[in-house]
Amino acid sequence: MPAPVILWYRQDLRLSDHPALTTAIKTGRPVLPLYILDEESPGQWKPGGASRWWLHHSLQALHSSLEKKGTGLLLRSGNPVDILKALLKETGASGIFATALWEPWARRRDAALKKIIGDDFKLFPGATLFGPDDIRTGAGTPYKVFTPFWRACRESGHPEKALPAPDHLPAPKSRPHSDVLADWALLPRNPDWSGGIRDRWQAGERAAQARLEAFLDDRVADYAEGRDRPSAAGTSSLSPHLHFGEISPRQIWQAVEAKVHERGDSAGMRLFLSEIGWREFCYHTLFHAPQLPERPLRSEFENFPWAGDNAGHLERWQKGMTGYPIVDAGMRELWRTGAMHNRVRMIAASFLIKDLLIPWQKGEAWFWETLVDADLANNAGNWQWVAGCGIDASPYFRIFNPVTQGEKFDPKGCYVRTWAPELTALPDKYIHAPWRAPKDILERAGIALGHTYPQPIINHQRARERALAAYKSIK
Repeated sequence: MPAPVILWYRQDLRLSDHPALTTAIKTGRPVLPLYILDEESPGQWKPGGASRWWLHHSLQALHSSLEKKGTGLLLRSGNPVDILKALLKETGASGIFATALWEPWARRRDAALKKIIGDDFKLFPGATLFGPDDIRTGAGTPYKVFTPFWRACRESGHPEKALPAPDHLPAPKSRPHSDVLADWALLPRNPDWSGGIRDRWQAGERAAQARLEAFLDDRVADYAEGRDRPSAAGTSSLSPHLHFGEISPRQIWQAVEAKVHERGDSAGMRLFLSEIGWREFCYHTLFHAPQLPERPLRSEFENFPWAGDNAGHLERWQKGMTGYPIVDAGMRELWRTGAMHNRVRMIAASFLIKDLLIPWQKGEAWFWETLVDADLANNAGNWQWVAGCGIDASPYFRIFNPVTQGEKFDPKGCYVRTWAPELTALPDKYIHAPWRAPKDILERAGIALGHTYPQPIINHQRARERALAAYKSIK
């Protein structure tokens, strides 16, 4: 039997539309699928708790799918260079095929591997629609504004057709020793806080395809309006599947195109595709500005006068105890389910940065730990967008009022009542501002402000004025 090819799985945990896998099979050699748990190379950006939960279940699903194709998933943990060198020697493998990654730490790791392993290490596209350096302005520079970037993407031509999953994977005659997934301790223990995540999510390629199909069949037509209603299931919820590569952006693009051909164009479909475009833009930005996760892209924000390291305010924000119901509901949803509605993410992020004047990096780090869809490019790009210090950023003077935002996007308080049930009996009129309710109404609702639900952590109007003064000081 000829020497195998190593297929190194990373953030591409699927069988379909997988150029590295398809090419490996075309070599005519046995294929050895491998996943390496690398806890060193990412540094501070190794997966957080919620992402580790997802990774465990995604690897389980991938192994099951591979077994049905005639092979399985080899697991190793440690330094990828050492592991791959040892496997090349042990198996006599003729090459290592992998999907290219664009995080700065991954690019450094792959460059180091290329120097050591040489041409036996081959990288393939698949994580994004376009290579992050493929789309440039007419002057040859990276884009700094999303709208012309996405227009250039669309005008560059349709992505190539998505590849089918293989019917069979030729397995090596003998398999090297594999780690046991449970021994990696990716799942929480004592206590197990993942019950809400288990209730909401199912990881794996099959679940990703089913979620995309359900969204395009049932919800995309109302996406333009529904995506802003946190009490409704109006979004696709595909972001964790995309991050872990259980579905490719090319598959999403082509599924939307097929639905347009079937039903005709719609604002919802165009807007949904533009969200895939925003993900592309975040990767484009991260590629050209690798400091994105740690430092503001606009240099004047290096000297922003933050309010200081107020651990008490940060902790109350993290726990959903700010006294502003829409913010608290979002933060509690995040802790319980590993996700937060996109509109509420913006409100909660604005509150941390602009009301509390806590550095955006603190919020980015909390989201990294608690989101099942924690993605370096998206997380960093979106936090800098809200802070006003990134490319194509939200204007500094856009400071969300958490009361009016709640009233606009959760007018009946359905979302707030789901995640802040102590406010359930409060009338709609006061659900987003309990402190405005008369004493008798609070009593009838069983609410004692400062006891059963917190008083506002800060006065929004005064906080807004303070934030505007701080932004003005660095202009």
